[in-house]
This record gives sequence, structure tokens and C-alpha cells, in this order.
Amino acid sequence: MQSEQRPWGAWYVLDQGHGYKVKRLDVRPGNRLSYQTHAHRSEHWTVVQGTATCTLDGETVEVRTGDSIDVAIGMPHRIANLHDDELVVVEVQRGDYTGEDDIVRLDDDYDR
Repeated sequence: MQSEQRPWGAWYVLDQGHGYKVKRLDVRPGNRLSYQTHAHRSEHWTVVQGTATCTLDGETVEVRTGDSIDVAIGMPHRIANLHDDELVVVEVQRGDYTGEDDIVRLDDDYDR
């Protein structure tokens, strides 16, 4: 299984094929991913544990266990864990390219 440790937690590829990739994102308490965009893929996030504070194009929405939210291609977005418990999100990426280099970081807590 492809995976990578990040300053905010870790991600794991659960499945992938032509035009899609499914990842598990583990976000540690008090951490958040970069505010970013993608040119080639949309994302669908389902929270399976914890509460995600999601920023989509400047709007903040709380997504709780069992709920989901969509991110359109090109939309600025971020997931944050502002709570004391681990946050686990299943992310389904759809598009003609789902490589890790399809990221434009607009703001990043870790200076990447």
C-alpha cells in the first residue's frame, strides 16, 4: 500500500485505477493540510472518524462522522482537525490525473 507521513499526519492509498484514486487521510489533533488547489481532479471527502473543519473557497464548514462534502476541480480547499480526537477522512479523487504533483499550495503551515 502506498503511503506517506506528512507533518499533519499521514495518507494511505486504498485503491486506484484509471480516472480515480481512493485515500485514507489521518489528521492529528490541532493540525491541518495546506490550503490548495488541483488542476486535474475533484475530491469527495467522507469523514469516518472525528470532525473535519473544511475550508472550501474561503467558506468554513464542519463535516462530522458519516457526512461528506465535494471539492470541485480548481476550488481552493483545506481540511483541519481542530479537535482533540484523531480525524480520519476517506478521499475519493476523480479526474484525468491524480498524481501527488497536482497540488498548488496557497497557504501552508509547514512552509512546503
